[in-house]
Amino acid sequence: MASNPPASCCATGFKHEGTPIGETKSIDGVDTYVIYPKDNKAPEKAVIILSDIFGNYVNAQLLADEFAANGYLCVLPDLFQGDAIKLEDMETGKADLPAWLPNHSTAHVDPIVESTIKYLRQDLGVKRVASVGYCFGGKYVCRFLKDGKLDVGYTAHPSFVTKEELAGITGPLSIAAAEIDQIFTTQLRHESEDILIKTGQPWQINLFSTVSHGFAVRADLSNEHIKWAKEQAFRQAVVWFNQYL
Repeated sequence: MASNPPASCCATGFKHEGTPIGETKSIDGVDTYVIYPKDNKAPEKAVIILSDIFGNYVNAQLLADEFAANGYLCVLPDLFQGDAIKLEDMETGKADLPAWLPNHSTAHVDPIVESTIKYLRQDLGVKRVASVGYCFGGKYVCRFLKDGKLDVGYTAHPSFVTKEELAGITGPLSIAAAEIDQIFTTQLRHESEDILIKTGQPWQINLFSTVSHGFAVRADLSNEHIKWAKEQAFRQAVVWFNQYL
């Protein structure tokens, strides 16, 4: 594995405060949060957020709003079809991942990502598509970073990525890594560097000190350093997309 399967650290974190301003619509039968950039209803560039195990919750929607504020149409499909891990399980860390994960394998998730890309490219006429994957979603950034699918990818503290998936990318990939991470460990990070070099694609890995798995989406915003790291990880994604979209 280039990153380990989700574990208990994937099910902990903090719910963020704020009021999302996008709308949820059904796209090919999948509830999808959609937010357009200001004064632009026909953007040529889009970002797909592939979420962590908590799905279309407020943290992810607020991140989508931030991408829209930076000029991108942003969509957040419900990868779990109404069966995301509950927020109260995030607060207690008691999610039953071994029982939940088999119902959300690649056979379930791939068609949702595929239909979201198709909607952007064919229905809306978007010319360039990026994706950002948090934790669980990072696997699908790698799986779809292919010609005709995603043009550029970004992932923060990815989980469940295989070496073959990482080796198979055909576009630029940026990774935000946490120093404290039993999923994307130091050893796996270094192995991923070797794999990325062999792809011949542009890549970067930014390592954030003293933060844990999940910091880029479920950060404790009362901690100034963790809050700073979350904000820097987001800016890293925007700069990367601005470079390659």
